[in-house]
Amino acid sequence: MGIDIDRLDNVFFIGIAGTGMSALAQYLAGMGKRISGSDRYFSTGSSGDVQIKLELAGIRCFMQNGEGITTDTGLVVVSAAVEDTVTEVQKAKQLGIPIVKRSELLAVIVKGRRTIAVGGTSGKSTTSAMLFEILKHAGLEPGIISGAGLVSLMRQGKIGNAETGKGEWLVIEADESDGSIVQYEAEIGVVLNIDKDHQEIDALMDIFDVFKRNTKGTFIVNRAHPLAAKLSRDIKTDFSTNSSSGAGYIAADFRQEGLHIEFRVNGIPFSLHTVGRHNMENALAAVAVAGILDIDLPTCAVALEKYEGIYRRHQVIGNKHGVWLIDDYAHNPAKCAASIAACQYIAPKVIAWFQPHGYGPTRFLRHDFVEEIAAVLRTSDEIWMSEIFYAGGTAVKNISANDLINDLKAFGKKAFFAERRGDFPERVRHHLTDNCVLLLMGARDPSLEAFAQEVWEAL
Repeated sequence: MGIDIDRLDNVFFIGIAGTGMSALAQYLAGMGKRISGSDRYFSTGSSGDVQIKLELAGIRCFMQNGEGITTDTGLVVVSAAVEDTVTEVQKAKQLGIPIVKRSELLAVIVKGRRTIAVGGTSGKSTTSAMLFEILKHAGLEPGIISGAGLVSLMRQGKIGNAETGKGEWLVIEADESDGSIVQYEAEIGVVLNIDKDHQEIDALMDIFDVFKRNTKGTFIVNRAHPLAAKLSRDIKTDFSTNSSSGAGYIAADFRQEGLHIEFRVNGIPFSLHTVGRHNMENALAAVAVAGILDIDLPTCAVALEKYEGIYRRHQVIGNKHGVWLIDDYAHNPAKCAASIAACQYIAPKVIAWFQPHGYGPTRFLRHDFVEEIAAVLRTSDEIWMSEIFYAGGTAVKNISANDLINDLKAFGKKAFFAERRGDFPERVRHHLTDNCVLLLMGARDPSLEAFAQEVWEAL
């Protein structure tokens, strides 16, 4: 169906507490639209943090029982996880209310605004957030629709994953995991990297190629990543950490001390309060896009020095008894390896805990997880896993996280299985030293933030 954003009003989101859904809801509310929604996590007895923040943004929240959808509802938005059998979907159909998927609505928003779409299998949220901060510092008043909360926005009492912005530019994450990336016709497209995640490489290359062809203006890639480099349109606007790549933006001289990194981009020094070489690459991508918009390198450097990070991306919980506790969203092989590597600059020992999500994805990526994690672990480091997070459905449960642990042991790594994650804090206690990092990794499970607090209290 055709959606006219200017005339759109009274939009209802089913599953509004989800990251992608709440971001779109807040963005439209910021445009002055009447927005409401429901979620199975909402209840009349108590309001969770997400519900409270949505209501503060002027969004009405309902229990997922259909009461929020009326004859006055103009459009219903569903996520990919919402099935036709859901009561609210059935009610919308009975009332003849148009129903669209979240990605379809986002594609319409992208068409109506000068949009920068950030793609890649790792680093999208961080790069989008860094670019948003650069554009904001440069006075462009950008909008953002992100997959994670920006700390700078969260400090304002917001969920932090969306800002409508008064300027002409909008920054979005272009997600390849559900294939929705092929729907976006951005003015500027970015590909950070392409690694096996959700799909085989050949399928991912096809998806990113469509993304490239749909990009109306400048398309830039990370030439240090061989698969991304194959999509290059113009080497002069690309970015890279390889000085011989010929890219227009080159990052070099990486240094990390504790929770701080430094590097140079085309000779200009950058200093960020974050960790890991992968964040140098994320920052470099943001800087390359800023250059397309005629924002100079010194301005980018000042903006990124003030960058405060995003929710659950190497989020430092604190240091207790010499143990740094860090919570991270890493969930695919490349991300887990990069997350561990980034923590190795902080202390001589890293104890990493990981909760895989989904039996199908874990089975699909089993050997990749084992190879990537085994390659990065030092002799002093440890890897722990708890059982696979199961979100429901008809998955075949013929794999366990313990299978990955046994594979890692076969590589001679210090690998341990704590089937129930609630047992992990006590079991790991005698493995901790007075100078180590305890890194928690996982995604999709909404209770992981609470688990990080449980581990912190148990230290």
